[in-house]
Amino acid sequence: MTNTDSDNSREWAAQAYALLKKRQEDQKQELQKQEDQKEELQKQEDQKQELQKQEDQKEVLLDSATQEKVLGTSEIVAEAKLGEFDDNFTWSAMVLAAQGKKINQISIDEIDWLTKLRRGLEETRKGFVTELLDKLGDDPLTPESLDDLETLLIRADVGIDSTDKVISSLRTKLNEEVLGGEAGIKFLKQELKLIIDKPIKNSGIDLLVPRKGKLNIWLLVGVNGVGKTTTLGKLAYLSSRSNYKTLIAAADTFRAAAVEQLKVWGERSNVDVISNQSKNADPAAVVFDAINSAKKRNVDLLLVDTAGRLQTKNNLMDELAKIKKIIDKKTPDAIVESLLVLDASQGQNGLKQAKSFAKSANLSGAIITKLDGTSRGGVSLAVSEEVNLPIRFIGAGEGIKDLRPFNSYEFVEALLADK
Repeated sequence: MTNTDSDNSREWAAQAYALLKKRQEDQKQELQKQEDQKEELQKQEDQKQELQKQEDQKEVLLDSATQEKVLGTSEIVAEAKLGEFDDNFTWSAMVLAAQGKKINQISIDEIDWLTKLRRGLEETRKGFVTELLDKLGDDPLTPESLDDLETLLIRADVGIDSTDKVISSLRTKLNEEVLGGEAGIKFLKQELKLIIDKPIKNSGIDLLVPRKGKLNIWLLVGVNGVGKTTTLGKLAYLSSRSNYKTLIAAADTFRAAAVEQLKVWGERSNVDVISNQSKNADPAAVVFDAINSAKKRNVDLLLVDTAGRLQTKNNLMDELAKIKKIIDKKTPDAIVESLLVLDASQGQNGLKQAKSFAKSANLSGAIITKLDGTSRGGVSLAVSEEVNLPIRFIGAGEGIKDLRPFNSYEFVEALLADK
């Protein structure tokens, strides 16, 4: 990028920042107005209770409902806060612009997420991108620098197959033309994106969303400790916020804390949870009840939490097969997705889990969690190349909003963001 391009990018980002700043101020004023209305309603209610203690109960309930409505509105409208106008904001704005976003279409939520994604992949980026850039400088790529890159990619848990494919493409490119450091990074981005996009394109679904007019059932599978239950809670929030009628089935009945954990997430997302409080209840029976409830309520998306550990691996796979049998019998027209939740920090162990589940659980996608704070974010590429699983969602933080639909362009840009 030339100095002129850099100046234009920063000017464009500055305009976007000014627009978001004004939008945030307007929102703050609106929230204050709603808060004032709430206080006024409270005063009116206090006066009524003092002067008319025998007031008809129906009227009291009506006033309470009005008050709750104002309260709820202020909570729904609240967005992420706009941070400083810095390199993170400029980079995030330009990633959105590169995807066709106009200045007035950029939201604080999008900027906030991309900033978290870039920061979340920082450890992975330090592992090979920063070191690679330091070695390259402005010099052209050489066979020796490709050997260094190969080592760095493997260290970042990109995987042997993915690394071989990238290095082979770069060697072919070098035989055709001289590549400087900047051009080499650009070509590397293209190659990594091709690897990640391949299983997504093969699936025929670019973005996984519930299909309206059908019952969509998403089974979340994976070993204990990868953040499966938490991920389901965040998915429930994302689905509910996107105006899909959502329901949760707490079918991980072998871990008592999982049911309670899901109920907390359900309350935060305003999504009901179907569960069975009996000790070691049958997971398939919970799914059976949840499907009945989903049909009665015309639910768009039923999210099913499954067990991550039983006495043997065969037991675990048998339990998943039993759940799928119930689904096929109760609602054969449902659109079913089996999504494997993987902890990015587990690196090659996570890749082994993916291969194991792929053989037995008929997976249709992956969700990569805990990208923040690990140097092994490259495992996402290994999952795409070696297991042929489309990545559907990624998590980069502990907050309820820190899980988003996977976007290969944003991921690769964050992974290879320069210093």
